[in-house]
Amino acid sequence: MKVVTKELVEIFARTNTPEEMEVLFQEIFTPSEIDTLTLRWQLLKDLYEGKTQRKIASDHNISLCKITRGSKLLKARDSYLKKVLDYFYENGNR
Repeated sequence: MKVVTKELVEIFARTNTPEEMEVLFQEIFTPSEIDTLTLRWQLLKDLYEGKTQRKIASDHNISLCKITRGSKLLKARDSYLKKVLDYFYENGNR
């Protein structure tokens, strides 16, 4: 992992509240970059909920290629992302 990436991971991990994280995101990322992250999170949730890749592509007007990576990650053995989504949904989030 690159040094800069490690630094960012450490900074994100030290951010204590959702409010602080929101400010950090707004200060580091452009609105377009935030939109991209938000879309990626939404398509991962859609996959987790069992929506088909074609339905997700149609709903969000994106290519299947963007969805395939997320699908593979969720299917991977010992996927941390799947654990995150399990926790997210077990705690009443939608």
